[in-house]
Amino acid sequence: MLNRPDKAIRTRLAKLETHLENENPLLLQSVARFKKLDRIAYRMGLLDITETYTARIPWWPLVAILGTFSAGKSSFINQFLDSKLQLTGNQAVDDKFTVLSYSTGEDGRVLPGIALDSDPRFPFYQMSDEINKVAEGEGKRIDAYLQMKTSSSEKLSGKIFIDSPGFDADDQRNAILRLTDHIINLSDLVLVFFDARHPEPGAMQDTLEHLVSETIQRGDSEKFLYILNQIDTAAQEDNPEAVVAAWQRALAAKGLTAGRFYTIYNENLAVEIKDEAVRQRFESKRDTDLAAIHERIHQVEIERAYRIIGVLQNLADDIEREAVPMITAAMRRWRRLVLISDAVIYGSTVALLLVLSYWISPWGLFKYDFVDAPMWSAIKLGLVLSFVLGVHDGMRRVFARRVAKSLPEQHLTGNIRRAFLRNARFFRSIFQPAPVAWSWRTKRILQSVIADASGFIQTMNDRFTSPSGKSTPNLAAVTAFSQPNIDSESLVDDAVVEK
Repeated sequence: MLNRPDKAIRTRLAKLETHLENENPLLLQSVARFKKLDRIAYRMGLLDITETYTARIPWWPLVAILGTFSAGKSSFINQFLDSKLQLTGNQAVDDKFTVLSYSTGEDGRVLPGIALDSDPRFPFYQMSDEINKVAEGEGKRIDAYLQMKTSSSEKLSGKIFIDSPGFDADDQRNAILRLTDHIINLSDLVLVFFDARHPEPGAMQDTLEHLVSETIQRGDSEKFLYILNQIDTAAQEDNPEAVVAAWQRALAAKGLTAGRFYTIYNENLAVEIKDEAVRQRFESKRDTDLAAIHERIHQVEIERAYRIIGVLQNLADDIEREAVPMITAAMRRWRRLVLISDAVIYGSTVALLLVLSYWISPWGLFKYDFVDAPMWSAIKLGLVLSFVLGVHDGMRRVFARRVAKSLPEQHLTGNIRRAFLRNARFFRSIFQPAPVAWSWRTKRILQSVIADASGFIQTMNDRFTSPSGKSTPNLAAVTAFSQPNIDSESLVDDAVVEK
């Protein structure tokens, strides 16, 4: 069936539902809504049956640690987890992305990249394919890019950390950037570290461009925290505030003009600050900023739930407001090209037949053949019709491929190009006004998903806020939303949009 995912996807969804059943009942309900969107996308051609929208988002809270070499990323992680999990040093000590995951075992383990590439529960599932798109053949060396470490630190329970290699690495740079962008898109919180021991931000224009300019305009820009680490080294300067000011000006030049800029250092690794007044000032600022950063980390589980419900809501809305108009516009363009072609071909064919008929005999083809030689006339007519229909079908396919080239294969809602081509199949009329599977019933399903998503958000708001002053319910005890009384299995491929 067109709306049924393959066995691997069904197995993956079953595992996800099993996990969420105990971990977060509200998100378990959202999986059912994602399935509704999957079925619509299968019929429209936006998704292949080997794909699912649930695979495009991480279902675990994700904190990404980015920055330059020796910026103190690993030291920060060790300090936060109260564990020497990551190697530290002034030089590059780890040249791969490290996923940090909680384990009940006391002994931490290091697992190869294939453990992440082959496990759909983690954000690097099938990342070897993405690496191959950047550097052909590099996907086979997935272990050179990724690894996973486990820790029994309770602070890691319920969330995933990703420690990145130095952003300014020269080797494997394109693949590193690709992976970095992938992480940024999936993360609930992104900590971007800079090294105060290198107070020349102007020399890091490329890094600042990618980590600041390209993120500041994002719709989720609030999840980025920019951290000037190891600021204790600036205490030795005659004017330590000048170091901070230089970085603030550099970040402001790239668009970061307000908030989310922190200055910290690791007390266990700090240089001695002899001036008591300076030391107290630095410690006070460090403690305040660390407390704010730690609080944001603790909030990622809450933000994760809002993020997933937000994706559900936006996806349902984008199918109607972006995908369908793009497909419909492409269908109109394709229809116009085909009709113009048909007019030219049919007109030329009729004119040619008239000329030939008159040249051969002024009466033969149109007056006497059907009476005196009906079989021969039928054959001639059949040949003409076959030629015309063959040319028409050929031009349909030619123009469909031409129009399809202008459509994206990777869109938030899926493969727009493939969805359009499903509407250009030979048995489908060019006069069909609506895309495949787009009907009043489909619109009602999307509207019900959006309404359910709004209800989920309200439920979470009721848990965390109480303007009336009344007690709020526990999220785990929230009852399931009633399923909309709409059967999305009964969608009709060639249904027409409700007028």
